[in-house]
Amino acid sequence: MRDAADAVEVVEYTDPLCPWAWGSEPVFRGLRAALAGRVRWRRAYCVLFDDDDDPPPDPAAETAWYARYVEDIGAHTKAPRARRLNRVAASSWPASLTAKAAERQGDEVAGQVLRRLRESVFVLGEPADTAALALSAVRGVPGLDHERLAADAASVSVRKAVLADRTEARRPVPEVLSVRGGSPHPGAAKETSEGGHRYALPTLLVRAPAGRRVVPGWRPYEEYASAFDALCPGLLAEPARPAPSEALARYRSLTGPEVAVLSDGPWPPRDAVRVETGNGPLWLHPDEAAVHPALHRGTAAAP
Repeated sequence: MRDAADAVEVVEYTDPLCPWAWGSEPVFRGLRAALAGRVRWRRAYCVLFDDDDDPPPDPAAETAWYARYVEDIGAHTKAPRARRLNRVAASSWPASLTAKAAERQGDEVAGQVLRRLRESVFVLGEPADTAALALSAVRGVPGLDHERLAADAASVSVRKAVLADRTEARRPVPEVLSVRGGSPHPGAAKETSEGGHRYALPTLLVRAPAGRRVVPGWRPYEEYASAFDALCPGLLAEPARPAPSEALARYRSLTGPEVAVLSDGPWPPRDAVRVETGNGPLWLHPDEAAVHPALHRGTAAAP
């Protein structure tokens, strides 16, 4: 199994503030569980909202339009959305730098940090688009050295790493330049203001000795499984579906679509904390609820 993990690379092109990436969390969490220890999985941050983007002439109108856009996406993905979006993110850089810096503290911490950053916009409606907001959003993540995270996120080396991700995401493989499919978000590469292209988010690129496969956009689990089976038959394990209390302890935060994919049994567990959103609940483990920004904002309630 170690040989396979060294031979197969999975690159997840993403952004902490992307609504389609947020809607893909159930499938990606399932994939990561089924591939644990079998591949090298890394995230490349595309920087969806860049620092040089022009500010909207009417921020209120832009926010209202984007809220409807996120709502439309949620109609497909069933992912939670904030009851009220305070604004469109000014920049993806702070969240991307924080997520990249968290990788220095291990995969588990990095995953929880990225999750909180996603929840900042899609649960709380307050996108983590400044360094202060990004650091505040991830406070209390278990095992996180918060002071180290702040220092690393502000470092030159982490900025260079995110810039390298951004550059890589703007060199898509030819297969995604034209994509067909029945998905509402098939994932064809997007044109950039520089005249090139970047990956649509999310996109998963799998490289193995037998070749490569790319799965762009919002896709069902079966399409990802097919890509892995084509390159490495038998590599993908049967997805684990632990009991509800075990799943909530493992992931700390679960949406309704994730419950259906990642858990097996009557839901919710007795001690789960329900957070109301504009599109179904978010469920928190009590330890997560004790430190989660949603509870501090008064939006959580007992089931």
